[in-house]
Amino acid sequence: MYSFWKTIRALSSQPLAWSVYTFLYVKTTSPQKGYPHRLARLMALALIMASSGQVSAQKSIEIYSSELHENVVLEGAAEWEEYRWVLKRNMEKIMGPLPDRHDLPPLDMRVKDSLVTEDYLRLNIDYLAAPGERVPAYLYLPHRVSVTGKSPAILALHPTGAQGKKIVDGEGKANRGYAKELAQRGYIVIAPDYPSFGDLADYDFENDRYQSGTMAAIFYHMRAVDLLLERNEVDPERLGVIGHSLGGHNSIFVGAFDERLKVVVTSSGWNQMEYYDIGPVASERYGGRLGPYAQDRYMPLVRDKYQLDGNKIPINYHEMIALLAPRAFFSNSPINDSNFDVKGVEVGMEMVSDVYRFFEAKNVLQVRYPDAEHDFPTETRREAYEFIDQILEHSPSQHEME
Repeated sequence: MYSFWKTIRALSSQPLAWSVYTFLYVKTTSPQKGYPHRLARLMALALIMASSGQVSAQKSIEIYSSELHENVVLEGAAEWEEYRWVLKRNMEKIMGPLPDRHDLPPLDMRVKDSLVTEDYLRLNIDYLAAPGERVPAYLYLPHRVSVTGKSPAILALHPTGAQGKKIVDGEGKANRGYAKELAQRGYIVIAPDYPSFGDLADYDFENDRYQSGTMAAIFYHMRAVDLLLERNEVDPERLGVIGHSLGGHNSIFVGAFDERLKVVVTSSGWNQMEYYDIGPVASERYGGRLGPYAQDRYMPLVRDKYQLDGNKIPINYHEMIALLAPRAFFSNSPINDSNFDVKGVEVGMEMVSDVYRFFEAKNVLQVRYPDAEHDFPTETRREAYEFIDQILEHSPSQHEME
C-alpha cells in the first residue's frame, strides 16, 4: 500500500485535464450512497496523470488549517484528496455526522397541488428523505423541452424567513425570486423548505436524529438532488445550487458534501468566521459574537462543544469552499452587508485561491462586490445566472427580472 501511495504522489506532481478527472470523480460517486469510491478515483487520477506526460507549474497546495492554526502544504492531488476527507470530518465536528446514505427508502414524491404559468409548471410536493421525514418543496418543470430530452437542474435554497420556499418563488423581499427566474430561464428547479421555515415551521429539533439543523438541511438537500436525478428529463452531468443568506451558506455546505453539484452560487452567505459580527445583539440575544450560528436551527455544537470560541472551531469557510474545487464557485458579496463583512470575504477568497490555482481552475472561482446591503441585486443576479449558464452549457430562455 505504501508503494501505491508513493506512486500516486509522484504522479500527482503532473497536471491533468481536470475536466476528465471531475467526470471520473462524479462517475465513481454513487448518487444514492453519496460517498465516493476513493481508491478507484485515485487510480483513475494516477492513470490520467501518467499519460499526460507534462510538467505542472504548481506541484503543491498550501492552505491554512483552522484545526492546526498553521499552513499545511500538500504535495500533489493525492495528498489533497486525502486532506479533503479531513476537512469533511471537521465540518461534521461542528454540524454532526452526515447520516448513512446506504439503503435509503424510495423518495415517494407526492404532489399536493400545481400551478401552470406561461413558462413552467410548478408542483407543490413533498418527498421522503428518510423514514418519518418528509420534506416540502416546489418543483419547477419548464414547458421548454430540450432537443436532447435532458435539461440542467438547480437546487434553490431560500434565505431566512417564515415563508420558506415561497421566498424564492418571488413572494418575499425583492431580488429573492431566483427559483422562479431560473425556471423561466429553462432550468428544472427544486426549492425545499429549510427546517423551521415554510411548511417545516413546526420542525422538532429537540427530538430529531441530527446534531444540528444544518446537517438535517444538508441531508434533505442531498435527497432533493436524488429526486432531480430520478427524473428522466434531468441531465445528471448538469446540476447546480444557488442560495441567498441562509441559503447562501447552505449552498456551500451541501456543495462540500455532494460532488454531483457542478456549480455553487452563494449570495450574502458567508465570510471568514473571525469577521462575522452582527453587533451587540449577538451577545444580548445569543450569548456571544458567534451565537447566531449556535441556534438549534443552525449549529448548536458551536456553543455546546466549542463555547462560541472561533479559535476552537476546526473549520472555516475558505476550507469549505476549497472542498468545491475544481468545481465552479460564484459569490455575491455586497460591500455594505451588515451580516457578512466583505473584508472577511476578500480574505477567504485569497485563502482558497491556491487550491483553485493548483487545479488550473482559477477562472471558475468568481466573486462580485456590488454596492449594496444584504441583497442579491438584479445585475449581480444576472451575472450569477450567466455564470451558471456557462458552466452547465445552457442557452437560456428570455425572461423578465425584477
